Amino acid sequence: MKELLATYPREFYARPTLAVAADLLGTKLVRRLPGDVLIAGRIVEVEAYTKDDSACHAFKGVTERVKVMFGPPGHAYVYFIYGMHYCVNVVTEPEGTAGAVLIRAVDFAGATGGSGPGRLCKTMAIDMDLYGADLCSLQSNLWISPAEQFAQEDIGVSERVGVSSAKDRLWRFFVKNHLDVTTYRPYAQKKKSEKNAERLG
Repeated sequence: MKELLATYPREFYARPTLAVAADLLGTKLVRRLPGDVLIAGRIVEVEAYTKDDSACHAFKGVTERVKVMFGPPGHAYVYFIYGMHYCVNVVTEPEGTAGAVLIRAVDFAGATGGSGPGRLCKTMAIDMDLYGADLCSLQSNLWISPAEQFAQEDIGVSERVGVSSAKDRLWRFFVKNHLDVTTYRPYAQKKKSEKNAERLG
């Protein structure tokens, strides 16, 4: 577990969102549970979102829900979706400019529970208590630890999964042929309440 006791400096996150998203593949998402127990998964799928992106929660400006996205980078943006799932994002860009990377899947070294943003949050006990968690601090209960990155030829790029707007942006990065990576699904018509909830940040 010693290799998990390291974090990226805030400067790593204070960069363009797409650059951070690509560089997160291969890193370790680490969760500290009660009793100082650590669980971790290697990030294998992410999606990028920015303020000028109509699929981003921050598109309409600062609200109580998204205020962390406008603050210092390197913090966690956690939200609740469909009345049943939590999703965790990494805040990017310099302070005052909203941007975030949704962590869609992690690899738990062969164990199940890392496929899909809601499922990985359930497995790692990530909920609203971790909203705003400092990912740059080992005193936090959630951080990202550097690890060996995947080879460029192993990385795939595509449209984001299930978004209804800005569908032309190839802002999803994933490890090719990985079992935990989401099966790509283009947006399909949904009930209005679901459409309003689906925009990811």
